[in-house]
Amino acid sequence: MLVLTGGPGTGKTTLINSLVRILEKKGQRIVLASPTGRAAKRLSEVTGREAKTIHRLLEFSPKKGGFKRNEDNPLDADLVIIDEASMVDILLMNHLLKAIPLIATLLLVGDVDQLPSVGSGNVLKDIINSGSVETVVLTEIFRQAQESLIIVNAHRINRGEFPQLKPQLGQRSDFYFIEKDTPEEVVAVIKELCAKRLPNAFRLSPLEDIQVMTPMHRGTVGVANLNAELQALLNPQGKVITRGGHLFRVNDKVMQVKNNYEKDVFNGDIGTLAGIDLEEQKVQVKFDDRIIDYELSDLDDLVLAFAISIHKSQGAEYPAVIVPLLPQHYIMLQRNLLYTAITRAKRLVVLVGSKRAIAITVRNNRVQRRYTNLAARLSI
Repeated sequence: MLVLTGGPGTGKTTLINSLVRILEKKGQRIVLASPTGRAAKRLSEVTGREAKTIHRLLEFSPKKGGFKRNEDNPLDADLVIIDEASMVDILLMNHLLKAIPLIATLLLVGDVDQLPSVGSGNVLKDIINSGSVETVVLTEIFRQAQESLIIVNAHRINRGEFPQLKPQLGQRSDFYFIEKDTPEEVVAVIKELCAKRLPNAFRLSPLEDIQVMTPMHRGTVGVANLNAELQALLNPQGKVITRGGHLFRVNDKVMQVKNNYEKDVFNGDIGTLAGIDLEEQKVQVKFDDRIIDYELSDLDDLVLAFAISIHKSQGAEYPAVIVPLLPQHYIMLQRNLLYTAITRAKRLVVLVGSKRAIAITVRNNRVQRRYTNLAARLSI
């Protein structure tokens, strides 16, 4: 067993690719997986090989309510590589370990400084802190990555340093800060960025390329209000269906918020509402290249996703990310939250808010403690 950890731009993906290519030549049976569908798709794209969600890898059976792969029916593999391992909670890790044959090697790859798993435990950090598993920590930011303010600022924030808000002379800019002090001003700027400024300046699609991510669910700059504002702005017309006070339109950006193994869609998957049949009381949602039918009762599993919480962004990447930060968010202003948010962006980050809120966030490295006892048990 081996752990490979490091921040953005330090070479985790390059190492995965190299290991896979070398060991495939040696006839090794290699399995790739990630905790979420989005992360698995990204792993597949960067390696050029099939990658599955851990649930699909372990062949979850909705009828039986358990996994077909276990100690009695282990995986057919010599090497199991799990990417975005910081997202794996303790229950899923338990099932995964049972299914790995004793002759195989497990490689856990992830950024230990990201937000911990939504589920219980802090598995990756505990494994590293136990000192019982060999761990490789990548620290060098490679030259190409050093040209990106997204990556440079991610590492600055992770070290507790204030981010560089203006590019150095001759440095390309992929990181911007727009200073606004009130929630109403922040919302107005976000709407302008989504509808006009970013699409015009960077040729970005407001629905497909730009993701607004906020620390809070409630309030003027919370998920609910931002979704209402952005839906009215970006998708104001079209056939409508309502469920439980939520209004959905054709072409809305939506997110699945509950694992549905029968439909093969999972918590955090983002799609587009492709059709509404009012007579049948059904809707169709497009996830990548798949169309999934939803009954009216299934709509409880969908929410608008023009804006999402930063916690819901784990395991995903977006061309452009907009993050509002105000002192009113102080309950949620933690260093690893901002670090996670900006490392979701591939091409562009725009922070909107106050420098005071950024400073509060960078200074606050206190995270909610999780009482797992795993590190102590592993080190015995």
